[in-house]
Amino acid sequence: MKSFRQHPAKVNTGSMADIAFLLLIFFLVSTTISAEKGLLRKLPAYCENPAQCETDIKRRNLLEITLNRNNEILISSQRAQLYDVTNTVVAFVDNNGLGQCHYCSGQQSTDYSEHPLKAAILLRYDAKSRYDHFVAVQDKISLAYDQLRENYAKTHFNTPMEKLDGTRLNLVKAKYPIKLSEVKIE
Repeated sequence: MKSFRQHPAKVNTGSMADIAFLLLIFFLVSTTISAEKGLLRKLPAYCENPAQCETDIKRRNLLEITLNRNNEILISSQRAQLYDVTNTVVAFVDNNGLGQCHYCSGQQSTDYSEHPLKAAILLRYDAKSRYDHFVAVQDKISLAYDQLRENYAKTHFNTPMEKLDGTRLNLVKAKYPIKLSEVKIE
């Protein structure tokens, strides 16, 4: 009797590496890699002599917003909700405390800033607070400044912010500059 041995089938693997390489190139070329996200902020210019760059800010012109480790928001040591941040920042910055701001429409409260050019915001956040809460507070602060600037553009130029030319846009931003300091609480 004759035995039948079956020999294993051989697969030519020489071109497998070529196919894998082509697939790798295809996916690298066709895949989009998302850009990193972050907060868009313009940093102050480098200061050669820090003693000359420091300025004293009156207590009245400083709004303290704190995000504690429990992700609770405190505005001037008073508990607040996230939706309160925008309105409080608008009222604080646009206060016209000295009555010298011809474009301000604030209540002239003695508790809020003297002028938008003097208003500063101190954002304190605990190291254990959640990042998404920190970003949400930042967004509300930015929204407040966007509202103030949009209102100024419509009132003085009869044009929304996105349609202003470069010169007018810079003028609007100069009327309501964002002065924000962030401090991490350990």
